[in-house]
Amino acid sequence: MVYILFIVGFLLLVKGADWLVDAACILARRNGISDLVIGLTIVSFGTSLPELTVNVTASMNGSADIAIGNVLGSNIANILLILGASAMIATLPVQRPTLLSEIPFSLAAALLVGFLANTHFFGSEASVLMINRWEGVFIIFFFFLFMIYIADMAIRDKAAAMNENPDLDYRSPLWQLLLIMGGGIVSLYLGGQWVVDGAVQIAQQLGMSEALIGLTVVAIGTSLPELVTSMVAAWRGNADIAVGNVVGSNIFNLLWVLGLSAAIRPLPFQTISNFDVLAIILASALLIAALAISRRMVITRPVGILFVLLYAFYTAYLIERG
Repeated sequence: MVYILFIVGFLLLVKGADWLVDAACILARRNGISDLVIGLTIVSFGTSLPELTVNVTASMNGSADIAIGNVLGSNIANILLILGASAMIATLPVQRPTLLSEIPFSLAAALLVGFLANTHFFGSEASVLMINRWEGVFIIFFFFLFMIYIADMAIRDKAAAMNENPDLDYRSPLWQLLLIMGGGIVSLYLGGQWVVDGAVQIAQQLGMSEALIGLTVVAIGTSLPELVTSMVAAWRGNADIAVGNVVGSNIFNLLWVLGLSAAIRPLPFQTISNFDVLAIILASALLIAALAISRRMVITRPVGILFVLLYAFYTAYLIERG
């Protein structure tokens, strides 16, 4: 049954992403919300439900390595694998506020998590690294600051958003759009859970460590909704949803998912995990550099190929490390 659900999970991920992108775009246009805002909020939060569910469960069960590895691995996959694969489908233009605000905010979130995880170096138990409950609450505080920023952006962008994608069909009743979005989110959630459950069982049979499972199998499995959603959005020319989904998911994962997990139960942090935090920081910096160098502020296909290759090398390193 686990293997059957594994296959069904992939199908649900594909269909759920399709429903979510369609309904979110129409609902956003109808209410004067830009693609970027809807990508940074509804779509990114919906596609991050698997990470949230896995992390809360892992935290309550005391599986800190899976909880931390899931978030760190997912964020690296979001930038290198998902943005890279999406850019290979279609060149992704990035809005100036995203380059100057949202991407740096996600970079700052990674720096914050790395700093808080290592503050115990200066305590009496220097050998024990962790993110404790109060630090988890502190991380969540920054998530709410980000939400205030998004709310302000939605208000400022309302007029401009009305002119985006005029060919969309706005006649669908509200209840139908909400039902489609709800079905898409539920499909993503169930699909992500079933894919991860099957993948973890296979990985355990191969004798992989919990930390390695979290960084690879679980991280990639819970990132499948983001992958499918961003690739579908890129294929349909909705670059703002594709990019906003990734950036919003990274911020959601670091500040809400990891913060909530630590608030539930302190998360012991392995020293080797600092390399994975550094990988997120370097991937974010590479993304900013690629956009800054580009004359039109776009993620080109060659950059997408480079990102995917870097992710392949990183995964090979994780397997060797594990």
